[in-house]
Amino acid sequence: MNIEIRLDEKVYAVDLQNGKDISIPLHSDGPRAWYVDRMNIRPVETDSFIGSVAHGGSVNFREITFNPHGHGTHTETFEHISEERISVYQALSLHHFLASVITVTPSIVDTTSEWMKAGDLIIHREDLLPFKEWIQKSKALVIRTVPNHPDKKFRNYSNTNFPYVHADAMHYIVECGIEHLLIDLPSVDREEDGGLLLAHHAFWGETAYRRQHCTITEFIFVDDSILDGRYLLNLQVAPFVNDATPSRPILYPLHPLS
Repeated sequence: MNIEIRLDEKVYAVDLQNGKDISIPLHSDGPRAWYVDRMNIRPVETDSFIGSVAHGGSVNFREITFNPHGHGTHTETFEHISEERISVYQALSLHHFLASVITVTPSIVDTTSEWMKAGDLIIHREDLLPFKEWIQKSKALVIRTVPNHPDKKFRNYSNTNFPYVHADAMHYIVECGIEHLLIDLPSVDREEDGGLLLAHHAFWGETAYRRQHCTITEFIFVDDSILDGRYLLNLQVAPFVNDATPSRPILYPLHPLS
């Protein structure tokens, strides 16, 4: 199926059969962070019933235990850092956005502060400036970090001090008008920062100015076959009434017609 869309006074063709899935599926061998155990999927079992066809049951009927922040691709809202109840289900009323995919190499810092330690790998404002034109014309930003090894889809990130986004870089993302940020890391903030969550707060704003309709999607994987550029993003989310929910972002290449 092909559709035509108009963006910035230009018309593009989109092949809806050519979507690029950048989510990491939820499964027991998937990636995890925040010191959680593997996701657990097991058949329901009673004295007279087992929810497994392979073990003699009439149907598969499984219980799943997982953490939306700790297992696989998820989308989160302002409720993640607020007492206010603003679930993804409530905040995300639109699901299609013009998105820019960019590839960034986090740099090693040699200074230490309250929330940053020498040796950390950080995405800085300067890393985003080469993509300024793309970012300013998009509502969604997809950040792929390098190295981009496929083991990102299976890695245990707990106690690894993974790369993160500098608060100043996040302010720049907001200044450019980005409302939906997607990144291939477990968090936009440092694994251990004393609870400051500076990048999260920079993205959603302080109490006087809260961007409650905006979302952050973490734990994606952008295959190297997906080139940097502009795409149509379909951000699919499970309808959980929670600050975070499993999600499935799909990218569709844009083909100029005029």
